[in-house]
Amino acid sequence: MDKLLISPAPHLHSKDSTRRIMRDVIIALMPSVLVSVYFAGLSALLVLVVSVAGCVLLEHLIARYLMKKKTTISDLSAVVTGILLALNLPVSSPWWMVLIGCIVAIGIAKMTFGGLGHNLFNPALVARVFLLISFPVQMTNWTVSNSIFRPDTWELPKGLLGAQGQLLDASSGATPLGIIKEGLANGMTMETLSQQHDFSYWHMLFGHIDGSMGEASVLAILAGLFYLLIRKVIRPVIPLSIVITVALFSGILWLTDPSQYADPIFHLLTGGLLLGAVFMATDYTTSPMSPLGMIIFGVGIGAVTMVIRIWGAYPEGVSFAILFMNALVPLLNKIKPFPYQKEVSRG
Repeated sequence: MDKLLISPAPHLHSKDSTRRIMRDVIIALMPSVLVSVYFAGLSALLVLVVSVAGCVLLEHLIARYLMKKKTTISDLSAVVTGILLALNLPVSSPWWMVLIGCIVAIGIAKMTFGGLGHNLFNPALVARVFLLISFPVQMTNWTVSNSIFRPDTWELPKGLLGAQGQLLDASSGATPLGIIKEGLANGMTMETLSQQHDFSYWHMLFGHIDGSMGEASVLAILAGLFYLLIRKVIRPVIPLSIVITVALFSGILWLTDPSQYADPIFHLLTGGLLLGAVFMATDYTTSPMSPLGMIIFGVGIGAVTMVIRIWGAYPEGVSFAILFMNALVPLLNKIKPFPYQKEVSRG
């Protein structure tokens, strides 16, 4: 009798290979990477290089010398983890903190469980949350370039170097979500905050927004989403479930009291919502397999994100929300596809 090979998710029922899928994800991430480097300069490039190199080297060493098996870096999953980790960090992150993030992402969140396909939580998000809790000052030090894209004048930044060949000046800023969180807590209204800080939807969509590297441009993330959908790497169920839930949740609160709650467009265009919805919530290993499970997964992420944003201690809650729902994926995977349910009922 032939032996059956039993393995954990993800299960690919096609000619697709892990390497091909990871290569497509890397290509989809390139718009966000290029925009981040263009706006933030060499600081963003350094964070990216250290993160990717650290994740790849660490996975090779663990697989080769601790797990005593063939190196697994050829599947490119470590490269994807390194890019996602970098995009979840401020451009001002010191190199040693990035390396600690690599150790947590690869050494703890991924390889401790057995490697790709075995991990319960998204490695990049585990590292981000660990760094946020361990180094709150460095993780909330948003360094923004003084030469940003200004949609009102259509002026473009000069790139990595200034006009005289010097590095662009930078200043410390605050994310729109952080500004709203602090302002409302101090008794200000949304109208006053919007007037003081000029929260333009046009700027949020086209310009550089203070925050992690991956939050630099909404359009870059949407370009990556479009590519992944064209290549059929992901399905739109999870991202749409997250976006619709956030829009409905924030919309209800905004209609109830627009002076104390931001409108849905603000919540959709700011923070790491779209980055998480497109590239991390859709991770094959840590997301449900059935359509119904995907919907519940996405709705849960959207709801938990909004609860943290509105009433939690942190201005952003996407990372925590995805990790929370990652823990429920084994339970959600018990939801069988509809045809199987009908077959069982007939038996």
